[in-house]
Amino acid sequence: MTRMGKILAGPAGPRRAWVVLFLLLFFASVGCRSHATASVASATDGAPGPPYGVRIERAPAGLVRDVVRAALVEARASHRRLVVYAGAPWCEPCQRFHDAAMAGALDADFADLMLLEFNVDDDRSRLASDGYRSTYIPLFALPSPDGTSSGLQIEGGVKGDGALANILPRLRDLLSR
Repeated sequence: MTRMGKILAGPAGPRRAWVVLFLLLFFASVGCRSHATASVASATDGAPGPPYGVRIERAPAGLVRDVVRAALVEARASHRRLVVYAGAPWCEPCQRFHDAAMAGALDADFADLMLLEFNVDDDRSRLASDGYRSTYIPLFALPSPDGTSSGLQIEGGVKGDGALANILPRLRDLLSR
């Protein structure tokens, strides 16, 4: 008989079996939670690792090309593709896209996407100075390595329930270039 078998076969065997089972389950659940927390932390601290869904970063002040170059470095380090995204709080297609991204509804299709978000109401002139121009919003643009616009972009959308259905295939196409 194994040592564990002898321990469990004694007079308090059934009680010990329950205690052992409880402790195993407890430590297994604590271990799972610790591992899950570590995975989430590595996804958000910029550490290399697999992507965990759409990530939106609000663009800080400064020259767009410098901000985009810094975001490109961060995106590469976290194994993500960077897209410059310009929208506005009053734009319905922008709202629908942003809300879906924040809710995780786009994570399966765009698991490695990092959006550098600009507000066209505040940032239109500084975006234009580095080539990020559009007639319509939202604007999704692929940056050049120097931080300026590559000229590869999509813009505009439709209002209502079809907003995501209009934007998502065009965004997939843009990312495939």
